[in-house]
Amino acid sequence: MINDYRFWRIIGQFFAVFLTAVVILMLWENLNRNLQQLGIQFGFGFLNQQGSFDIGETAISYKPTDTYSRALWVGLINSLRVAIAGIFLTTIVGIAAGIARFSDNWLVRKIALVYVEIFRNTPLLLQLLFWYFAVFLSFPKTENKISLWGFISLSQSGLELPWFTLSPEFSALLLGLTFYTGAFIAEIVRGGIRSVPQGQWEAARSLGLKPGLVMRLVIFPQALRVIIPPLTSQYLNLTKNSSLAIAIGYPDIYFVGSATFNQTGRAVEVILIIMLTYLILSLSISLIMNLFNRSVQIKER
Repeated sequence: MINDYRFWRIIGQFFAVFLTAVVILMLWENLNRNLQQLGIQFGFGFLNQQGSFDIGETAISYKPTDTYSRALWVGLINSLRVAIAGIFLTTIVGIAAGIARFSDNWLVRKIALVYVEIFRNTPLLLQLLFWYFAVFLSFPKTENKISLWGFISLSQSGLELPWFTLSPEFSALLLGLTFYTGAFIAEIVRGGIRSVPQGQWEAARSLGLKPGLVMRLVIFPQALRVIIPPLTSQYLNLTKNSSLAIAIGYPDIYFVGSATFNQTGRAVEVILIIMLTYLILSLSISLIMNLFNRSVQIKER
């Protein structure tokens, strides 16, 4: 048994778990000791107290007399709005830009290249500030709003669509995350397409397929097997990067959590809630993408 590598692997895993538990216990004891010295008792009872602060943008009903837990729910929903919309839009932008890098049109290829190089090599925070201050706050006031195609309006109040209104904070955050992450996805898509053997391109052309059909029916489905794993990482990055919303005043879970901490002084509890929130979101995205990845892999017979 001593010479069996499986035995030592199990022993190694046991010690790793044991050491992790010891470290966590030590940190917990140190935390409790410090809180006791400050006269603070660890707990989440403060969540049932009145929030007493306003939230500028809410998807569900909220008023300052509601509890901190209600305020955090509002922040969570706002974060989900940005994450879901951002993942959808950045997928479209990234795939379009990635495929455009293979276009027969010289101008389209160069525009895609310039887009990728600019947005991928400038800080996200700078881009968010640009979209908010240089773009949306430079639009005319609501009474002089710009109308596009008869059903889209632009003003300092944000982007107005027939079914809902998007605030300038939400719009700036969404566009910033979309174009920034889309530039990375474009390179992932380009690499995935490059991984498809040249023979597949030649075989598809020999069948008389047009370039658009070659890409859509033959090349891109095969490239997905290479694209999806790194694409998952970009979705996770977009979700976590949404916490930069605080820089432009969009009330996401981190923004609301910061306001809660400032009023209650419950730094540890609030940080744990925020960490757990992003952990659950990340694990959920990973689970969905892993299931999708399995569905596009070649099935062994």
